[in-house]
Amino acid sequence: MEYGVVYLVLAAAFGLFMAWGIGANDVANAMAPSVGSKVLTIRQAVVVAAIFEFAGAVLAGGEVTATVRSGIVDAGLMEDSPEVLVFGMLAALAAAGTWLLVASKKGWPVSTTHSIIGALVGFAIAAVGWSAVQWGVVGTVVASWVVSPVLAGIASFLLFRSVQYLVFDTPDPLRAARVWVPVYIGLTGFVIASVTLLKGLGHLGLEISEAQSYGYSLFFAVALWLVGKGLVARIGVDPSADRDFHFASVERVFGVLMVVVACAMAFAHGSNDVANAIGPVAAVVSVVTSDGDVTAQAELPLWILLLGGGGIVAGLFMLGHHVIATVGSNITQLTPSRGFACGLATAGTVVFASGFGLPISTTQTLVGAVLGIGLARGIAALNLRVVGGVFMSWLVTLPAGGILAVFFFYLLMLAFGG
Repeated sequence: MEYGVVYLVLAAAFGLFMAWGIGANDVANAMAPSVGSKVLTIRQAVVVAAIFEFAGAVLAGGEVTATVRSGIVDAGLMEDSPEVLVFGMLAALAAAGTWLLVASKKGWPVSTTHSIIGALVGFAIAAVGWSAVQWGVVGTVVASWVVSPVLAGIASFLLFRSVQYLVFDTPDPLRAARVWVPVYIGLTGFVIASVTLLKGLGHLGLEISEAQSYGYSLFFAVALWLVGKGLVARIGVDPSADRDFHFASVERVFGVLMVVVACAMAFAHGSNDVANAIGPVAAVVSVVTSDGDVTAQAELPLWILLLGGGGIVAGLFMLGHHVIATVGSNITQLTPSRGFACGLATAGTVVFASGFGLPISTTQTLVGAVLGIGLARGIAALNLRVVGGVFMSWLVTLPAGGILAVFFFYLLMLAFGG
């Protein structure tokens, strides 16, 4: 294929750029509750996320999402002109990466999934026409804008209410926290293990049935519950802190849980969302290495996974703190107990939605969970100006990605004489 090596170099560069954007923007999903509740500093959160996001991306991110690679665009319509598909995938990566750069600088928690899908739709319409877009899949994605935040908001609202009832509204909140926090730790372990096994480790090619996944998750939950009991028992009372804030010692107990949530969510996120960056890269590599066969399904080389994982870590280190601050601090005030409810609600919604095959946005899921916590405390606890800005950034993501993709597509066509 003419210019094949050039296409591969561009795919690697644009894929790295897109992965960088995911690190700068989407990693806030895993880290924001921990930072907002002051369990971790931003610097500590960046280090934790770098380790577990990279591990998740490289170890468990091997199965490229079908929606990103072939579900949005009908590649069969470009069998006679494989260069068009290559240009389109490159344009989609450049467009989505550019939009994520803009959003991250502004501190907007946009969806990386919607960024790349909007870019793919824009390229397909420009290159082939409206018929090249699988509109049923796009409609499902748009529907998920409403489904995921609502589900997560309801879950976080109920979880926080349960914490209030079982812990804070009792005669001895610290004693109740020592009893119930290990239970919540076990519940979190079950949910996070389910996310990892159902949406993560399956990418390694391990044949694990759904029943086995839940069985392993239950075993992990019991083990984590026992560990949690030991850790919680070692936390003493701080009378000086409790004078300033009545529940300070109780929140320290919940802080143990937040560290677990942060690590596990980062691993699950890295294993899942890396596909948004490496999906188009894999498509370009497949077309080039098969000498123009757009329907070929080549093996995914390890270097693409390393590229995705490395890009995510680089973006997180360089720009991730902006979005972490927006989601973790600016929408509503989070404490460890509130941050726990956000993290578990987000993970639980992902598990629930994946069981029904819903392509939800982890960004919108977390923001919905944070809003649920704010509503549990009363509408006055929400910064409605920030909420309005977040919603606006969601609305413009698809068209922004699409318009940028059209620009980059024609630029590439012009550059290579297509």
